[in-house]
Amino acid sequence: MINYYLLTKPGIILGNLITVAAGFLLASKGVIDFPLFIATLLGLTFIMASACVFNNYIDRNLDKKMERTKYRPLVNGLISGRNAIIFAIFLGVIGVILLFAYTNLLTVGVASVGFIVYVVLYSLWKCHTIYGTAIGSIAGAVPPVVGYCAVSNHFDVGAFILFMMMVLWQMPHFFSIAIYHFDDYMSAKIPVLPIKKGILRTKIHMVLYILGFILVASMLTFFNYTGYLYLFVAVFFGFVWFGLCLKGFSIENNVRWGRQMFYLSLLTITVISFVIPFDIV
Repeated sequence: MINYYLLTKPGIILGNLITVAAGFLLASKGVIDFPLFIATLLGLTFIMASACVFNNYIDRNLDKKMERTKYRPLVNGLISGRNAIIFAIFLGVIGVILLFAYTNLLTVGVASVGFIVYVVLYSLWKCHTIYGTAIGSIAGAVPPVVGYCAVSNHFDVGAFILFMMMVLWQMPHFFSIAIYHFDDYMSAKIPVLPIKKGILRTKIHMVLYILGFILVASMLTFFNYTGYLYLFVAVFFGFVWFGLCLKGFSIENNVRWGRQMFYLSLLTITVISFVIPFDIV
């Protein structure tokens, strides 16, 4: 069973659930429907797990070429492709049923769009286009919107800000991974920006995306969704992240720097997500 568990990429799911909770609690404005909260988390967990299993199946031959992925269950033959597909379908069906039964059609639709973008567009195109990262960022921006829409049942300015925050956060986050796993991506011939356009140009892109993230994150306060505590935390951690990004132009060890950027990006989005529920206007 542990291999099936690993097939769902639990680390990715956990990270996304934090943003789901942030979106849900932001829309709740202090009045929390706990059964709906649990159903939303569980439903999206199953859908994300399904998407990750499908992704593992699609990437099984590609994963053989990369050091960090060559020990995955499908690569080693610990799970058959047929069983993985059945498992993915089962997870997806359970997830859709939960969201359909307890949330609303908008939430089901948003979650479905995220699933399709990740499984169909990102997983199948990332080896063929330099824009794979951008496509993946759209799928990764869906979880907080699902949480938000489960409560509000409409896509408004708050939902759009959450979506854009996550898109802008994920671009430098993914680029960090591509930089500190540069050799793996080169071996697998995945056309990510650092390989196709160079690390220097990638760093410039990262600077711009982080500045955009700080600006958009601030919009939650400017549009009266959150207070000034949130604004301070978002801007502070955003500029700490920005500072480390600028440091990348004067260092020689890009692998170490990329790893630092990766972990700081995780810390930044996690802290911001945890602060949101405590400073809702």
